Amino acid sequence: MKYISAILVILMFFSGCSKEKSVLPKSSELSVGDTIELTSVQGAKLTFKRVEGGIVQVGKEDNVIIFDIFGTFCEPCKKEAPALMNLQLKYQANVTLVGLSYFEDVDERYIIENFAKPYNAHYFIAKNSDKNKALADTITHDINYKSMIALPFKVVIKGGKYQNVTDIWESKEGVKYYIGNVGTAVIEKDLEDILNDK
Repeated sequence: MKYISAILVILMFFSGCSKEKSVLPKSSELSVGDTIELTSVQGAKLTFKRVEGGIVQVGKEDNVIIFDIFGTFCEPCKKEAPALMNLQLKYQANVTLVGLSYFEDVDERYIIENFAKPYNAHYFIAKNSDKNKALADTITHDINYKSMIALPFKVVIKGGKYQNVTDIWESKEGVKYYIGNVGTAVIEKDLEDILNDK
């Protein structure tokens, strides 16, 4: 009887460990060739494809994509939203701006009423879903970003390749992301260089 009790205690210990592991968030990176269709909070749809080393927009493979990982609660995100809208309007022929929220569990009505409308953020903001996490995981893996994402967090991709952008915080070379409020003047200057292959 003592042996059975000991075995049960050991089994409960190990099953408890395995349950604990299943609670940990798992990476959901896309594999090369995977496609993912996003639906915006307004109902528009865009499809993206995972390519070697990056992501392209299906049907507009040469377009520049800006993925903006944001939160409706994020003050810098709110502050820059109107300027990002203006940037999207100015470069709409060559640039697709995609807002990705996955740090919070909010529906499209909440995003529209508490972010898009009050901050004029009428660019493509994806509905909150596991697809947003898959894209964010893929992006951070691709650029070898090991820290926790601070918001807002943006990457610029052209032709499936992550582009170097201006690092306003530490003046590092070869940075593949913007972190925090960098100002759209910086993004626009980088966009001009990227679009003109400088």
